[in-house]
Amino acid sequence: QVQLVESGGGLVQAGTSLRLSCAASGRTFSSYEMAWFRQAPGKEREFAAAISWRGGSTRYADSVKGRFTISRDNAKNTMYLQMSNLKPEDTAVYYCAAGPRRAGPLQIGVSSYDSWGQGTQVTVSS
Repeated sequence: QVQLVESGGGLVQAGTSLRLSCAASGRTFSSYEMAWFRQAPGKEREFAAAISWRGGSTRYADSVKGRFTISRDNAKNTMYLQMSNLKPEDTAVYYCAAGPRRAGPLQIGVSSYDSWGQGTQVTVSS
């Protein structure tokens, strides 16, 4: 398994931007499809964005499309989530996740990913 550590969360005002990072160690980072999920208080963990092992393919939840950008740097074993025009409803703990490379579309289900970070809190004030 790969070990994942998120960073970059914080308290920000609505309309501003924030960039999250996910540093990976252990197994070969480029072997994995990667994703960001988030979990708000009292709600289930939900998919936000995913990226293919080479970074050439991405997928977004409708709620973040056009505002969030997922990227990765395999040379640095790091994945990013650039979040712009943040809204109070974006408030959540954000988790990065790694899963096996698959044929077909990028996966959006929690069960499709088997390595998880500890999460980083993002709070957006109105």
